[in-house]
Amino acid sequence: MLPPWVLLCLLLVGTVEPAGATLIRVPLRRVHPGHRILSPLNGWGPPTDPPRTRIAGDTPTFVPLSKFMNTQYFGDIGLGTPPQNFTVVFDTGSSNLWVPSMRCHFLSLPCWFHHRFNPKASSSFRPNGTKFAIQYGTGRLNGILSQDKLTIGGIHGASVIFGEALWEPSLVFVFAHFDGILGLGFPSLAVGGVQPPLDAMVVQGLLEKPIFSFYLNRDSEDSDGGELVLGGSDPAHYIPPLTFIPVTIPAYWQVHMESVKVGTGLSLCAQGCDAILDTGTSLITGPSEEIRALNKAIGGFPFLYGQYFIQCSRIPELPPVSFNLGGVWFNLTGQEYVIKILKNYADLCLLGFQALDIPKPEGPLWILGDVFLGSYVAVFDRGDKNTGPRVGLARAQPRTARPAGKRAAQAQFLRGRPG
Repeated sequence: MLPPWVLLCLLLVGTVEPAGATLIRVPLRRVHPGHRILSPLNGWGPPTDPPRTRIAGDTPTFVPLSKFMNTQYFGDIGLGTPPQNFTVVFDTGSSNLWVPSMRCHFLSLPCWFHHRFNPKASSSFRPNGTKFAIQYGTGRLNGILSQDKLTIGGIHGASVIFGEALWEPSLVFVFAHFDGILGLGFPSLAVGGVQPPLDAMVVQGLLEKPIFSFYLNRDSEDSDGGELVLGGSDPAHYIPPLTFIPVTIPAYWQVHMESVKVGTGLSLCAQGCDAILDTGTSLITGPSEEIRALNKAIGGFPFLYGQYFIQCSRIPELPPVSFNLGGVWFNLTGQEYVIKILKNYADLCLLGFQALDIPKPEGPLWILGDVFLGSYVAVFDRGDKNTGPRVGLARAQPRTARPAGKRAAQAQFLRGRPG
């Protein structure tokens, strides 16, 4: 286990139409807990060019996930021919793909602790050379754009524009358990107006529908992190029905939230508010005044960077925290929203609610990160000419409740309105 100061540093840094198609599964692993390594919004900054038109397209794939300490999940991809392997965070809060480069600056320490892309080792590499820069809340990086083939799950040979990171001056990237980021947000978030990887796979006919879903395994006794499913969803991952909530602004996966309740007493977001479903954020964040009231009602005490702690022994008596989305209440128990990260040092647990004030015009916003998405499977559907973009939510199916050794043979596609 890393020392506490390193952990705290990383705290700053998811009617159906069945079809007999093979889903693309990407395995996920867990990374260190806490707030996203990226700045929770503006992680990639505004695009320099107008957003590209989305082309909707119907075939899924499964990508297994891995985990560390039940938060920040990541998985593996390949870039180039033959594929060079990288571990990336699959991030619904951004839309670019980047990895460290073999050509990174000698003094860029994170490059020496992670896999680096070597363009000379790939027969399919195509130079681009356009410079890019990303500013995060806790760090930054810059580099050049390049073009090569992406391998992810069962998908091979997708031609993508990605970033080669040449300079990563931030210490937080040194300790990260992943090499780079693969963004799954909308095209309007992409730096340089480049085509996001999901769009590229759909346009090139490698993925039939711009739909994907996350199952995040939060069982602390199980090393498996869950799965990213590209092209649809696996019904074995959740307990029906799915509740669909329309995306209000197609940039982040942003939806309207009716209200938030703590037990039977405190009500927040009383007049309705906006929320983002973000796999790149480990905790649930919200405006500081409301998060302060929420954590006070639970009995937590403040620490650094808008985070709150509580005695682990109090978990069984904690009240539920409930979120009203699409007219349905999504409840989290104390066991689900408390994270045990300092158990080797003290009987202290991290509460899964962090204060974060996002200024206008984007904010104020709530961010429903992995603490929420670990309990509820999220199906992210870009939509088509008949259906606008939306997110489907359903209670995650406990692994012990699934048939042993069996996977769902049918892909679930989300076209048409739910019955």
